Amino acid sequence: DVQLVESGGGAVPPGGSLRISCAVSGDSLSSNCMAWFRQTPGKARERVAVFLTGYGFSEYADSVKGRFTISKDDMKNTLYLEMNDLKPEDTAMYFCAAASGRWLPPPLDHSLYNVWGRGTQVTVS
Repeated sequence: DVQLVESGGGAVPPGGSLRISCAVSGDSLSSNCMAWFRQTPGKARERVAVFLTGYGFSEYADSVKGRFTISKDDMKNTLYLEMNDLKPEDTAMYFCAAASGRWLPPPLDHSLYNVWGRGTQVTVS
């Protein structure tokens, strides 16, 4: 089994930066796809960024493109999301997720991601 644990969330003023992390434990060899989602009450769950191991592929939501960067440290088995120029509308609970199998391109719908962390709150105000 794969377990995901997010950390690094907090409060930051508009224009600030924050890096959140997702520690991966267990068997991670069965999937090459990991993503960051965010969720705010009253809004649909949004895939913020996705990363495919071995392909050098990353993809971002239009709302964060140019401001956020997803990366993975294979030695530390940790997924990161670096967030720059944060805006109030970035306020959300951020979740790390993984989709089992091999994907190219990665799935967009959240239902296709079968492993989830519990989330870390990011508040921009």
